[in-house]
Amino acid sequence: MMKGLKKWRLFSLLAALTIFLSGCGEEYLSTLTPAGQVGRDQFNLLLLSSAIMALVIIVVVIIYVVALVKFRRSKVGENVIPKQVEGSHTLEVIWTAIPIVLLLILAVPTVMYTYKHADVSAMDNVDEEGNKTAVTVNVTAKLYWWEFEYPDLGIVTAQELVVPTGEKVYFNLKAADVKHSFWIPTAGGKMDTNVENVNQFYLEFDKESAGLKDGVFYGKCAELCGPSHALMDFKVKTLDRDDFNSWAEAMKTTVHTAEGDLATQGEEIFNTSCIACHATSGAGSTGGVGPNLAAFGDRNRVAGFMTHDEESLKKWINNPQEYKPGNLMPQPEKINNGEKFSEEQLDALAEYLMGLSVEK
Repeated sequence: MMKGLKKWRLFSLLAALTIFLSGCGEEYLSTLTPAGQVGRDQFNLLLLSSAIMALVIIVVVIIYVVALVKFRRSKVGENVIPKQVEGSHTLEVIWTAIPIVLLLILAVPTVMYTYKHADVSAMDNVDEEGNKTAVTVNVTAKLYWWEFEYPDLGIVTAQELVVPTGEKVYFNLKAADVKHSFWIPTAGGKMDTNVENVNQFYLEFDKESAGLKDGVFYGKCAELCGPSHALMDFKVKTLDRDDFNSWAEAMKTTVHTAEGDLATQGEEIFNTSCIACHATSGAGSTGGVGPNLAAFGDRNRVAGFMTHDEESLKKWINNPQEYKPGNLMPQPEKINNGEKFSEEQLDALAEYLMGLSVEK
């Protein structure tokens, strides 16, 4: 009776795990639904290696079962010893040659794709007028947020990467503090961001992100970097080339005008408390102490993981260490004359920041 209950418990556990794992295949998040050629190449390698492993397991299990059935005592008797094959040169050659062949089958495409995805020579291609033909993004990983600079376009943003579809997008990756790792599961990767050197690679995106669940692909830090590593997310918005060009032009000419008394009050508070760390113009270069907020109103999340609404924003401003421990954003007491922001000040700041948009 107890054995039967244990079996049912195991079955129930496996069934529950199946239900949970079924949620890991979302189109905006999963490596199993590649969104570009790099992701497809890596997915094909995953399928190839899985097939090789499955083949090895199946062959070993078959040999094991055959041996159990053919040489069981009830069939051959108590005192029968099967023919011993120890030292057989034929068998030695077979089980040495087969792993070598399997490794070669896996190694050849792996090496080929490694060199293919590391080829960033086209990053420097220019047209007849001397302009770069490919989009290049300088990615800087910081505790615990991401900065994206487009050096050839003269713009910079944070937390939300915007890229065109249907072409290679090249990345220069570095870290400002400790080692991080840049990873967009559906597009491919991952690649470490180091303090002492710049890593380079490219990604491709097939489709616009507008039709996805949250309108974005999800990216993450894939290297343990501190207490808020799990919260170091960023989002990727993919646009067709014309829409991307329009977005870039809007970033270059960012002009934010506070609308309404509450937003105007929030701008005044921002200019006395926050402007030292945060820029509100998309034009410029990298190196800001805090994330660039030029397109804050267009973002998908507050602080990379909180719901993008005024209530979440006010909670974040008034106690950033509670929600993302170890981040470098100062507590409000340090920038507001030793006091927390009042509810009225928080309302004003939230109204102003939510109005920082280049898409509306």
